[in-house]
Amino acid sequence: MESTGALRPSVLDPTMRFLSRAADHGVLWMVVAALLAMIGGRPRRAAARGLLALAGSSALANGILKPLFPRRRPPARVWLSPKRGVDIPTSSSFPSGHSSSAAAFTAAVAMESPVAGAALAPLAAAVAYSRVHNGVHWPSDVFAGLAVGGAIAAGTRRWWAVRDEEPAELGPECVVPALPRGEGLLVFTNPGSGSEDDGIVESIRELLPEAIVYEFDADIDFDMQIDAKIPELSPKALGVCGGDGTVVTVATAATKHELPLAVFPGGTLNHFARDVGAVNVEETAQAVESGQAAFVDHAVVRTDSGVTARFLNTASLGGYPDAVRLREKWEPRFGKWPAAGAAMMRVLAAAEPMTVTIDGKRTTIWMLFVGNGRYSPADQVPMSRPEMNRGLLDVRYLRADKKFSRSRLLFAAATGTLGSSRVYVRELVSSMSVRVADSPVAIATDGEVVADARRFDFDTEPGAVAVYRITQ
Repeated sequence: MESTGALRPSVLDPTMRFLSRAADHGVLWMVVAALLAMIGGRPRRAAARGLLALAGSSALANGILKPLFPRRRPPARVWLSPKRGVDIPTSSSFPSGHSSSAAAFTAAVAMESPVAGAALAPLAAAVAYSRVHNGVHWPSDVFAGLAVGGAIAAGTRRWWAVRDEEPAELGPECVVPALPRGEGLLVFTNPGSGSEDDGIVESIRELLPEAIVYEFDADIDFDMQIDAKIPELSPKALGVCGGDGTVVTVATAATKHELPLAVFPGGTLNHFARDVGAVNVEETAQAVESGQAAFVDHAVVRTDSGVTARFLNTASLGGYPDAVRLREKWEPRFGKWPAAGAAMMRVLAAAEPMTVTIDGKRTTIWMLFVGNGRYSPADQVPMSRPEMNRGLLDVRYLRADKKFSRSRLLFAAATGTLGSSRVYVRELVSSMSVRVADSPVAIATDGEVVADARRFDFDTEPGAVAVYRITQ
């Protein structure tokens, strides 16, 4: 501290004062979060996690640790040039709230977007150093603040898992037609899926010029259009460019006609495309031309109302479909996890419990989630899918037959203890039967409500779909 105070006035002084003041009350990091949110995707998730960590670190450092550990600020007499300093705060010097906020926000951002985190690290370090340079903190205050902020950022994983961007483990590689220039490929596109990149279809045409691209007519049933086009064109493989609902429709047709499937990420929601590793047009086109593919599990639900629906991602009963709709509505503004948490609380507050029999065991639940393949994490809101190749259903439901179950669920979600809560059940099964005791309820598969029924029989179809993907 003495050596810092003895530094001669320099051009660095105004910059240090500006940084210190800009970071007051976390304003600097809020501005950065707004810029990241405008980018979308991983940077937007990073902004949401960063703000959460920022709020936690500020509350801990300023609201708890400073009152518990009172410490005097550095005395003004250590300064050779009084103009170097800034107004001395009256609060405790230990720990540095600015340093805590800087570390918390930057470390949390880095969890979701390492590139953004690396870009922010020098700024965070400069803010932390500015507190010593300006004479308002001891170096030990800054180091303690950095440690507090880093710990808070790491702690966000406890109730908000970091989504794994690695593709899921698929089934064995399989022999499929190699289609140079896309000859023999029939690609169905859905402009109503809300494409995030209007150039995807054009890229498909450029990379696979011999492929036939057919745009769905929104006024005609998609299944009817597919069933009409396949006999007419006799394709060797099917392709799809759209969101999850469109993908499962074309995938079902591919299974029915024993054709391989090429997935192009063209919709607002592309969970299946992300999980199978079809994240860009170029790699999918390369797999189509080289004939590389792997098997993927399909799941199916049969109802007593006569409806059979296949799904590639998830199916849900009870309040879960409503929570999914709200999450998807709020996700563009707040990010997936904050939107999911808020939607869950909103739905739980108004939900009515369902009396059901699950594989012969009678219970009462708030909602039911069934995933095609194993989802992760096991003890939190599902964020990613590491496996789609073992013929398993990831079943999760929230029990309503325990005293204060709704409050216990909300508390467990808020404290990151969902996995140990007695009102949260998670099982991995190959099949499952669910019977609803009262009136028929809606079931949603891959985000679409497909039927109202009282009995639902879930099964897996291991290796039912051959998906083009670079496998080596």
